[in-house]
Parts: sequence; structure tokens; C-alpha cells
Amino acid sequence: MIETKNIKTILLFLFTVWLMIYQLSAAAIMPVPAPPQVAAKNYLLIDFDSGEILVEQDADAQIEPASITKMMTSYVIYKELEAGRLKMDDVVTISEKAWRMGGSRMYVEVGSKVSVELLLKGLIIQSGNDASVALAEHVAGNENAFVDLMNQYAIKLGMTNTNYKNSTGWPDPEHLTTARDIATMARVIIKEFPEHYKLYAEKEFTYNSIKQYNRNKLLWRDKTVDGFKTGHTESAGYCLVSSAKRGDMRLISVALGTASEEARASVSQSLLNYGFRFYETHKLYAAGETLNESRVWEGEKEMVALGLASDLHVTIPRGAYKQLDALMNVDADITAPLQKGSQLGEVRITLNNEELESVPLVALQRVERGNFFQVAKDYVLKLFN
Repeated sequence: MIETKNIKTILLFLFTVWLMIYQLSAAAIMPVPAPPQVAAKNYLLIDFDSGEILVEQDADAQIEPASITKMMTSYVIYKELEAGRLKMDDVVTISEKAWRMGGSRMYVEVGSKVSVELLLKGLIIQSGNDASVALAEHVAGNENAFVDLMNQYAIKLGMTNTNYKNSTGWPDPEHLTTARDIATMARVIIKEFPEHYKLYAEKEFTYNSIKQYNRNKLLWRDKTVDGFKTGHTESAGYCLVSSAKRGDMRLISVALGTASEEARASVSQSLLNYGFRFYETHKLYAAGETLNESRVWEGEKEMVALGLASDLHVTIPRGAYKQLDALMNVDADITAPLQKGSQLGEVRITLNNEELESVPLVALQRVERGNFFQVAKDYVLKLFN
């Protein structure tokens, strides 16, 4: 027999080994410092896939968006192209109103005919106010009607603190949005229109023998940055929305109300570097992936596959992946009929026992009610259970 003294020695040894493993595992988690203090009135850093907010400062304060407005202008154009109501080679006749627009311009001539494709380049790369108005008039008949479309899309996208008064970002006391709403807009453009998004990475565009450069300085300084949009007016200050992808992780930063072009680039770079340095994003489950199969009572079939309606990503401190845990809670009594997408439980993701996410567990297929004999059999089985 093993002596009590030896048992204590073995237990002490096992505890020491466990403690060393735990400490090594904990040490692998990178400590996350406080976010950088940056020289911007409003700012926000968000993970594209998970939607996790990593840094924010007055992200819900309404501000003037200046030419960042043109992100929504382009989004409306993309939706028109998607619906087949507009084509890239459609020809737009430039109105006097569009031609007379001040500020940043593409330099289209009044009465000239320009394709939608060229106007989109002038809108995005050169931030042309003339291109913006020309496209707005072509799509909706006049700019006011186009602005109504912009506001309708803002409502659909959940941009609850946004109100557009024009398609360009020209100063107006009622033309307002927030850093959070801008980030929402950025995520939607990348998700819904990845091919169109590529245009935001273009560094220059020449039209009418005039070459102009994209004002997003980060396109030259950081090869992982592939968009988005600048903005500037006297009242709004210098603003920049940026998106960068390093490995499988994409971040979106919004910096508003900085003092100069250099400041908005520096602020944005600081935010992006902080996010990539101290966080990592993981895709845990794919939409439609079968995570469990559960018994269905009184159905045409006995089992139903359960999963998630959309991909599940989490953003966590670097090195913390092994501390993630998933708990699946499935409804105890699942009875047909079931619609595809019906919630039948939840998946909870925790990190060191703290909940990160709780998402619905749904039926991945439709299950009709069974025939008389199937229903009767299950009735009897449930009585015994």
C-alpha cells in the first residue's frame, strides 16, 4: 500500500505541476494597456467581424461629417447598381448646379456627359462635390430626393443619430452623424459590396487632364490600410475613417475633429496599431454549421440540426484563446412544427468565466408536424419520459 506521506508528496507534486501550467497559460495572455490618448474630439475603433468596440470617445455625440457623408452617397449608388436601376456605363449629363459646386471637385464641365463609373471614381478618390451632386441628380432627379434615399437607408441600417441634408457633406447645422453610425456604415459597405470597396484603396485619379490624389495619407504609410474616407470643413475639423486588415483581422477606425491632415492620419494610425497589437479576432462557428442535434417530438422526423444564423466571431486580448469556453443550452422540450431559424436555445461564450457573447441557437431546417401515428407514438413516449 502507498503510505499517507507518499500520497501527500504525490498530490503536492501534481498541484505544483498544475500551478506551473496555469501560470504559463495565464502569462501567455498579453496584458492590455489603457487605450492611447489621441488628439481627436470623437473617435472609435471597432473590429469588423465581431463588431467589438475596442476604443471609443464620445462615439454617440452628433458631429458634422463633412465629406465622410460621401460614404452613404456611394452606398446608395451601389444599391442602385445592385438593383439594376443603374449601370456603370450609364451616361450622366452634368447640370449647372453640379458644375458650380465648391470645395473638392472632380472638375466636370457643365453640359458634358460622364459615365457613372468615372463619377464614382471622382466621388471616392477625389472626393468631388460636383461628382456627388451629378450622381444624386441622375439617380433621384434632384439632390433633395436623393438625400431622402440616404436617410431611408440610414434608418434601415440602424444609424439612429444620423440626419443627412445633402449628398456632399457641405456644412449644414442639421447635417449630423456620429462616430458609431459612421463605423456602422463602413462595416456595411465592406460586407455588402467588397468589390466596390476596393475603389477606396485607389491612390490617384486623373480626369480632364487633372491628376488628384486620395487624401487618405495612410494608403501610402501603411500597406495594410485599404480604405476609407477623409473629410474636412472649418466647423468639422479634419476627419478620417480608415480600415486595415492584418492577417485575418480587420479593424475600422473613426477619427473626427482633429486639427490637421497630419493629425487625423496620426490618430488613426495610433488607434489601428493599438488594436492589432493587443487584440485578436477568432471565428468560432460558421453560419449554418451543425453544432448539435436534438430530439423533436411529434415531428415528421425525430432529429433537428441546431446551429447559428450567422458567423460568430469574438475579439479577445492576445493569447487568451485557450481561456475561451462555450456552453450550449438547448430547450428541453422541442415539439414540431418548427420553422427554419426558430430559436431553440443559446450558445454562451465566456472568457475566464466572464460572458463575452450569448447568441441564439436555431433550427437549421424546417420540421413539419408528423402524421397521426408519429404524433401518437411520441405522445406515449413523452408520458414515460
